Amino acid sequence: MSNLIIKNLTKRFDEVVAVDDLSLEVPEGEFLTLLGPSGCGKTTTLRAIAGFHHPDTGEIWFGDRLMNNVPPNKRNTAMCFQSYALFPHMNVWDNISFGLKMRKMPAAQQKTRIREALSMVGLEGLERRKPGQLSGGQQQRVALARAIVTQPDILLFDEPLSNLDAKLRVQVRVEIREMQKRLGITSIYVTHDQDEALAISDRIVIMNRGRIEQMGDPHSIYLHPQTPFVAGFIGLANIFEGRVISRDGDRLSVDTPIGPLSLIDRKRDLQPGSTVGVSWRPEDMRPWAPGAPNHVQATVLYSIFMGSITDLFIDVKGKRLRAQTDNTTKVADGDSIELSVDETAISILRKAE
Repeated sequence: MSNLIIKNLTKRFDEVVAVDDLSLEVPEGEFLTLLGPSGCGKTTTLRAIAGFHHPDTGEIWFGDRLMNNVPPNKRNTAMCFQSYALFPHMNVWDNISFGLKMRKMPAAQQKTRIREALSMVGLEGLERRKPGQLSGGQQQRVALARAIVTQPDILLFDEPLSNLDAKLRVQVRVEIREMQKRLGITSIYVTHDQDEALAISDRIVIMNRGRIEQMGDPHSIYLHPQTPFVAGFIGLANIFEGRVISRDGDRLSVDTPIGPLSLIDRKRDLQPGSTVGVSWRPEDMRPWAPGAPNHVQATVLYSIFMGSITDLFIDVKGKRLRAQTDNTTKVADGDSIELSVDETAISILRKAE
């Protein structure tokens, strides 16, 4: 295992800056996910770690070893690709053993390692099958076994579950996470799937236009977004710009297009007159009770019953919002409803740099 340090990494392709002065530290044994839309720089960063892209500027360190000029085959990393990248003419055993053979490992040691890997990914008994005789989930497990059998310092994942159906993605991502915890391998995982990132990560790095917008554990990323991009990219959010009307200790009153909102601000010194962005999640809008803060009068544009919740599209003073209520609340299109948002559920957003 090894920790990873990236210092001021920049990578350009002609006039396009794919990664822009990115710095990041990943402790030994951490499962870190690079999350963002297509073109945000996450895959370029991963490929620079693997050695497939050479940085234009900046440094990549594995522990105390500078890796900039170390070729991919000397970095002791392993990658699981979106396409699986299995050899179609080789059976499961030979696909898994390929990396060990390239390292000229003794045959007896190879057998021990391969059997351990097969057991870990649940493929015992399928050793002689070719990739074409396996399901998509089984093929991905072969690719995972091939990666872990070499006992890499850093394990890299390039959107490995994109080709699986939704139910199988959930199953395999749990297996990947459990395996990583058992082995304790430092892991970097690239995806554009926010649910996948929230479910599998110790920490998430959200990237946009080659830079880091925000990083933190899944809980803080979801509940406390720091920019409009993060609030809109992770989950659903109601986002508005407003102006601070007054401040009383940690409590702010902010004028917004849907009316004044009261919220708690413990981290910033925002004063009356300041322009701010605010956001909250649809599930934070609750049926209003007398005395509850941030009373909102809304008209239901349409509602979608989804079993455990009802998803509401609502109009408040000409602005369209999203809200969610539990399945005990029956709402029809055109109904007038009263909702509220708790002061602590509203996040203050800073402008992206």
